[in-house]
This record gives sequence, C-alpha cells and structure tokens, in this order.
Amino acid sequence: MSAHHFDPSILRAYDIRGIYEHTLTDADAFAIGLAFTACMDMRGLDKRIAVGRDGRLSSPALANHLIDGLVAGGATVFDIGCGPTPMLYYANEALATNAAIQVTGSHNPPTHNGFKMIMGGAVFFGEDINHLGAVSAKGPDRHAGGQRSQTSIFDDYVARILQGADIGAVTAVWDCGNGASGEVTDALTRQLSGTHHVLFAEIDGTFPNHHPNPVDPETLDMLRDAVAEHDADLGIGFDGDGDRIGLIDAKGRQVPGDLLTAYLALDIAPKHKGRPMLLDVKSSDMAMSLIAATGADAQIWKTGHSHMKKRMAELDVPLAGEMSGHIFIKDDYFGFDDAIYVALRVLSQMHRTGQTITAFMDSLPPQFATPELRIECDDSKKFAAMDALASFARTRFGSDDMSNISLVDGVRVRSASGWWLVRASNTEAALVARAEGSSQTALDSLIADLRETLDHADLTVKI
Repeated sequence: MSAHHFDPSILRAYDIRGIYEHTLTDADAFAIGLAFTACMDMRGLDKRIAVGRDGRLSSPALANHLIDGLVAGGATVFDIGCGPTPMLYYANEALATNAAIQVTGSHNPPTHNGFKMIMGGAVFFGEDINHLGAVSAKGPDRHAGGQRSQTSIFDDYVARILQGADIGAVTAVWDCGNGASGEVTDALTRQLSGTHHVLFAEIDGTFPNHHPNPVDPETLDMLRDAVAEHDADLGIGFDGDGDRIGLIDAKGRQVPGDLLTAYLALDIAPKHKGRPMLLDVKSSDMAMSLIAATGADAQIWKTGHSHMKKRMAELDVPLAGEMSGHIFIKDDYFGFDDAIYVALRVLSQMHRTGQTITAFMDSLPPQFATPELRIECDDSKKFAAMDALASFARTRFGSDDMSNISLVDGVRVRSASGWWLVRASNTEAALVARAEGSSQTALDSLIADLRETLDHADLTVKI
C-alpha cells in the first residue's frame, strides 16, 4: 500500500497539470501511474497502456516515473517516446491498448507539465481524475508482472495522416513553435506536393522562438511574416503538443477556430446529411449559421477537448471545433483533435474544391466580434469570481424567464443585438471572455456590459 496525496490544484477538469517540482513532482508521476492501474482494475480492463510525451525539459523524467508507477501496478506499457499528443491517440487505436497517457504541458509555460489520459476508449477526465486522486490517497496495491517496451509508431502515424491527402501545388508555411509536432511535420512535408517552408521544427522545451499558442495573435506574428515573405497560400501553426491549430490566410488574417470548422463543414456535411456538428460556447453566431447552412444540425457545447469528445461519441458527430483551435474530425478519421491531420484536410479541401481558405474568408460578411480575451485570475479565486459574475449577470441582465442567460459553461448573456461570454479556463489561471454584435455599435454596447460585469468582481479586460 503506497498512499500518496496530490496538490489539489493539479487535479483539473480535463487533465492533470501543474508546475514541475513545485505542485507537480516525479513522485506524483509515479503515484499517478500506480493509481491509474488501480482504476483500470476496478473497471476490469486488461492493463495494456500506451505512453507518450512532448518535448518539455521535464517530460522525460515525468514519463519515466509515470511508467515506473504503471509497471509497479502490473501494466504492460508501450512507450512510444516523444511526439505530438495525436500520435499517442493514434497509438491507442493502432496498438489496441485499453488506455493511453501523454505527458504534456500543451501550450502552458515551459515550467508547467501534466498528463492527458484515455481509458477504455474514452477520455479520462472530470470525476475520473478526482477518483484517481482518492484512490491514490488510500494507497493502491502493487502487482507483479508489469513490463515496459519501446514501441515506435512514428512511421505508421505519418502514413495514416497522409492517407488520402491530395494538396496540389500549394505553397504553405508550417510553424511548429519548437513543439512536439516538429519531427512529424518535417517527415510529412517531405512527402507532400507543392512548396513547404517549415519553421522551428527542432523540438526544444525552452521554446526559444515564441510561445506555442496558435490562438494568441502575437504568437502568429512570425508565421504571418513568413506567409508574406514566401507569398504563401496559407500559414499553419501548432501548439506545444500538436492538438491545436492556428491558421493565417494568404492576406495575413488569422482564421478563428470556429470559422475554420465552418470551412471544413462545407466538405464534410454533405456526406453526413443532417448530423449534429458541434461548436464550443465561445464560437460565433456567424460560424453557427454557416454550419447550419450546410444542412448540418449546428449545436453549441461546452468548451474543452474532453467535453467535446464525450459529446461527439454520444451523438455520433462527424465534426466539431473550438475557438481555441481544437478541431475534431470523425469523417474518415478517429474523432480526436489532431492539428496536423486537420491541416492536411484543409489543404486537400482547397485543392479539390478550388476554394482556398482565403477565398472563404473573403466570402464572409463583416464580423463584429472580439478575439478570445484572457483575464488573469488566480486558480484559487477564479471559480469564486465566476459565481459572483453569474449572480450579478442574473440581476443586471436577466429577463423574466432568464432565457437570455446560459450558465452551461461560464456566463453567456444574449441580447437582441448579440452576446457576450465569460468562463473560467480549465487549463490556465485565467478567465476567458468574448463578445459578438450585429454591428460595431452593438459590439461596443456589449463590451460595455462585459466590462461592467467584470468590474463587479474587480477584474479588468483589455479590448
């Protein structure tokens, strides 16, 4: 029996994440592995587990201690080494394992790291993670028979994401941001037609060129400059573990994740007539309308890759997307968020249909919306702040039947001229806000309402 207690701040809604050697230690990694095997025993699952890691400086140590814990719990572990999170998801499918864990800090600062988990074919999150913490605190048993093997899935994964790719004579710039997608991107671009310029493919956990967050407009400045320099058709950026995508079109415009999903829906929806397609709560009315116009049943769902995957499985959804750049394609793929595969689908769609992502953006009416706005808020305070914001919004902006206020994921207030949203990030010490209006005047009014609400909780946002 090896009882272990985690810092409660690392047990998050979507995954386990903390600051290495502060709130998250090598001992935690071992305990996570041991408790994870106990959870598999409780579900009656054969303990075959794939493990991967990103390129952060702390990832090799955390992965080794995690695997030691899994082996101590009697698991057979397939160590696929360093690569993007989608390669780990693919390994779970290709190796027919019953669980998979990626050691990754995603887009968080270099000092952070964590674990994304799958068990029994479903995302392991929310109450699953709380249960793992409780199991660890009680002290799970060790079991003999565990073993570890180095298992390369790299070539198979590259071959699978290239399957069906037909991109023509495109010119593209790829920005790997020194994240875990670099080696895969190098390998696949050597096999693609067209002209490809790959930036920062060397995996470096210090992220020396820029922070790998493809939603942050400043992060994309180098990509934007490279698109202009090479007169490219588009620029493609990835986050630190390769499950989120950011796009720059030929005119230097950032393509939001919701509109990128709408573009993909033009190709995917006709093959799945009337099926639901999902966008997250931060997504725009414009994107919802575009997807509905394809004949799909456009629906809003909770933000977060875990929530999206669960909902996709429940409703048999062929396509879902988030503002953050998580795009999930189950049309001729597995339904997990794979930014490199999404990039190839966009390039193939451009070539096959003749409509570039730039032409798609040109075809849209003017949009009056803010980008995704980040409001710093300590993890220990952000959920209390959200309670205060919800209470104020109900009083200040609520209607008689409260139908204009949604609390499904944060606080979303709708008026006749648009909407605004504030929600707590589950991956950062921050709140996230956004607003969209029917005109610039309407947007200005909505932003004023948003500021008033935030002021009530002593929070400010730069817009």
